[in-house]
Amino acid sequence: MSELLSLLLLVLVAVLGVALLRLSRRVALLEAKLGLAPAPVVLPEPLPRPAPAARPEPRIEWPAPPRPKRSRPSIDLETLVGARLPVWIGGLALVVAGIFLVRLSIEAGWLTPAVRTLFAAGFALLLLAGAEVARRLPATRGDPRIGQVLAGAGIASAYATLYLAAALYHLVSPLTGFVVMLGVTALGLFLALRHGPPTAVMALIGGFAAPLVAGYDAAGIGPLLVYLGLFAAALLGLASVRGWAWLAVTTLVTGFGWSALLIALLPTNDLAALGLFVVALGIGGALAAPRTGVTHRLLRAAPVVVALVQLLALAPALDFSALAWGFYLVLAAAALFLGHRDGALLPAGLAAAILVTLLVAAGLVAGSTTTPVALPVAILLFALSGGLLSRRSAQWVMIALVGGIGPLLAAQLVDPGLLRPIGWAAAWGLLGAAGALLGQRHRDRRDTGDLGLVGGIATAALGLALALANLVPPAFATLAPLAALALLAAALPQDRGALARLAALPALALLALIAPTLTAIGHTIALAILYEALPYTTLPSAADALTQALLPALALLGLARWRRGLFGPVAVPILTAATAIAILGGYVLLKQPLAIATLPRFVSLGFVERAAITDLALVAGWLLWNRIPALARALVALALARLVWFDLIGLNPAWIEQEVGPLPLLNAATLHLGLFALILWRLPGLPQRHLAAAALTLLAVLATIRQATHGTLLTGPVTSGENWGYSAAMLALAILWLWQGVARDRRELRRFGLTLLTLTTLKVFLIDAAALGGIWRIVSFLGLGLALIAIGWGYRRFLTPADNAPPAGPAPASAPAAPI
Repeated sequence: MSELLSLLLLVLVAVLGVALLRLSRRVALLEAKLGLAPAPVVLPEPLPRPAPAARPEPRIEWPAPPRPKRSRPSIDLETLVGARLPVWIGGLALVVAGIFLVRLSIEAGWLTPAVRTLFAAGFALLLLAGAEVARRLPATRGDPRIGQVLAGAGIASAYATLYLAAALYHLVSPLTGFVVMLGVTALGLFLALRHGPPTAVMALIGGFAAPLVAGYDAAGIGPLLVYLGLFAAALLGLASVRGWAWLAVTTLVTGFGWSALLIALLPTNDLAALGLFVVALGIGGALAAPRTGVTHRLLRAAPVVVALVQLLALAPALDFSALAWGFYLVLAAAALFLGHRDGALLPAGLAAAILVTLLVAAGLVAGSTTTPVALPVAILLFALSGGLLSRRSAQWVMIALVGGIGPLLAAQLVDPGLLRPIGWAAAWGLLGAAGALLGQRHRDRRDTGDLGLVGGIATAALGLALALANLVPPAFATLAPLAALALLAAALPQDRGALARLAALPALALLALIAPTLTAIGHTIALAILYEALPYTTLPSAADALTQALLPALALLGLARWRRGLFGPVAVPILTAATAIAILGGYVLLKQPLAIATLPRFVSLGFVERAAITDLALVAGWLLWNRIPALARALVALALARLVWFDLIGLNPAWIEQEVGPLPLLNAATLHLGLFALILWRLPGLPQRHLAAAALTLLAVLATIRQATHGTLLTGPVTSGENWGYSAAMLALAILWLWQGVARDRRELRRFGLTLLTLTTLKVFLIDAAALGGIWRIVSFLGLGLALIAIGWGYRRFLTPADNAPPAGPAPASAPAAPI
């Protein structure tokens, strides 16, 4: 360390030498340019004016002229380095020189400890005497910095001498050292008041640096902490008297820096005294800060917050013992008391409430036996004080909520075996009751977003939820967030805005609880989308689907219907998710009756089950079409997607063996497609509903022909009779549509009929006729021709003229004769 300080002094001396050389050259250049200074011009004094005759005039009071703003002197680098820094660095060099001289005598063994101490004391007195001489000498009287530097260096040397005499060499008793310490402190205060801030700065640097130079552990930790505490108290007292906020902040930063260094370096058996020092420094700094002119709220609360953080770091070294907890709780109580006296210090109390949660968690992780005892004390300290003073400000409410909920929650998460389930339930029940009382105290602040009202109700909901979570089996864990949600919904009239938004939290917790069940259902649906024939084997149990999906989702939807506006701005995504979960839970339950787990059962019942589930979604959408349009459209879209993806593409019974039933018209294929067509014809507002209904009607007719020719299994090749059956059925359906379109004046039916008639004609000419010969080909074309002629005649005969007649116009006067 000595080599480092020596190198630093050499660098500073070199810098000062260069600056002084540049300054001397500049002064010489200016003198050469200016020459002799001109004599000052003396202006003649103006003659006194004759006094005017006394005349009674009204007294006019003019406003006082504005005070001129003080202009701060500009300081360039040369002025700073050449005129100001040398004085301060010189004073510091004197202090360091005295310290190194004493250290050199110790290392060389030149002097006895008593002589060394006397030598250091004489050096300090010499510096103090020099300060007074510099204050009085005509040559230095005009520059107060000389006296300030010497006085500061003398005070720093005096502190170092006292440390040597009392702590290092034990030349004086503790009582005598304490008295001398008071004398040096009083002298330092006097000189700081006499010479100003620079003396205080020098005293601060010297006083805090002296133990580092002599060895911080040479005399033991107790004397060192006493020394640091008294020195910091003296500096804070000086800062309070003079209103020097900078001195108070610097003192606290240096003091906490010392404590942080000692926390890192000291063994465990010396840390108890350090904890007391940290507590005293935090409380003293918070009390002194407002008296020194510190106005910022965070700066005023910073001493207590820093002390709390250091105690948190100190607790593991003290094994989270009763002493460590005592230090923390005493300082936390002091922070709350100071916040009660001065609202600017409330952030310190809030910080204590936050940090106690970390302390509880760390203590339980370390297996401390004191932490479970300190836990209820800490909760009562913060919850009771914050609750009683909650009507003063929202910060007291935050202290009550954080200090009450945080430690208990951390304790159960870290060490759930600390209490039996009934014990945890009782603890959370008591906390919920306390939250209800807090909300009751603020019941007159409805619909204002008051933190006491909203926070109290939220705490009551949380306590109820966690109490239930500790009592009910895991299979019914969803009851906990549902209970909290029900309580928030019941209390919604107290504050619709805040509580509605707050209700989203238990809803999200509910979704998190049922996520595993939803994941299992999602896996099954993914397999089904890939045309897995037996998705039932991967489904969760019916009980899980009921308790973990369907019932919670229905309860969520019911609460939202009971309390309009529940969940606030996130109501749409939450209710959408709840609806989807209810559908998924219902899907699992619908798969249970038939339990298709083998391929033979899939062949016999697969299509019937799939058609029933799809038709149920379609019918539900139809019934809700005018009541809940968004849900109804989603259900209809889901039904159509299942029909197209499964029944028409991937698992079509025409090429995947699945029984549809033996009855010609009352089979699953015909009824399934016919029901779709019937409902789609009756759904107003559905895009392209007529086209979709017509297509499904045609598919139902074709499925009927297929079943009539093949039976319950629709797989197999197309026979000749089946092919002509398709043509005949398509022709009949086209005639039916044309007839209904003409009779009801429905243009879309007429267009569908004409389109299907065209397709039927092309099919007969291109496909059916190629397979016939002889008389049957003649008969088929004859019948088709007569049918087409009859359709054309009827279509033109029964349509209104507006549909097919050319626009009316004046008849020509005469017509030219047709050419022969």
